[in-house]
Amino acid sequence: MRLLVVEDNARLCQAVAEGLRAQGFAVDVANSASEGLRAWRAADYDAAVLDLMLPDGSGLDALKDMRKRGSTTPVLILTALGAVEDRVRGLDCGADDYLIKPFAMQELIARLRALLRRPGAALGRMLTLGNVKLDTSARVATVADTPLDLTRSELIVLEALLRNQGRVLSKERLGECLYDFEQERSANSVETQVHRLRKKLTAAGAGVSLRTLRGLGYLASCAQPDA
Repeated sequence: MRLLVVEDNARLCQAVAEGLRAQGFAVDVANSASEGLRAWRAADYDAAVLDLMLPDGSGLDALKDMRKRGSTTPVLILTALGAVEDRVRGLDCGADDYLIKPFAMQELIARLRALLRRPGAALGRMLTLGNVKLDTSARVATVADTPLDLTRSELIVLEALLRNQGRVLSKERLGECLYDFEQERSANSVETQVHRLRKKLTAAGAGVSLRTLRGLGYLASCAQPDA
């Protein structure tokens, strides 16, 4: 899943981004309201973390702009403005949650996961297909309850495919889940990650099929038993 962090404190922004990447998210960062809006309009984010006091204006203006454009992306405001009226204003302007600085990284992650678990949002804690299970909080995948040794990228691919099981997931959307704007990728990087994941699932006896549909994308479904 892909997140956007809009924060003008470069050190804090980097720390938040690194903490979220360690949890398996692809993260884009912006240091101003205008940068945040450009990123928001350019990519399909699963959630956003938004500071209010930005060098070129209020984060609330950016939030109101995106809500007027029809964006339903869950937004967590992260700010030093902790007065009741500030919190009320932020929530009334379209924020889904509000966290005051200083904060604990564990709480930020927990609040984002809670937002993503809401009905219609992107995240469910336990994903299952056939004998494959993925605990999205613990970042542990199993086949028939036996842990599967996957890289961070392979876990992201598995999660994206399990969330879209039975539906075709385009190569472009899968790439958005895997990589943020700053990460370099080769032309066949998505195919490489899917290929490696497929080999590990097959070797572990997974009852899951990862199909490549040329020109369309990828499809995860239960493997058909041999006749």
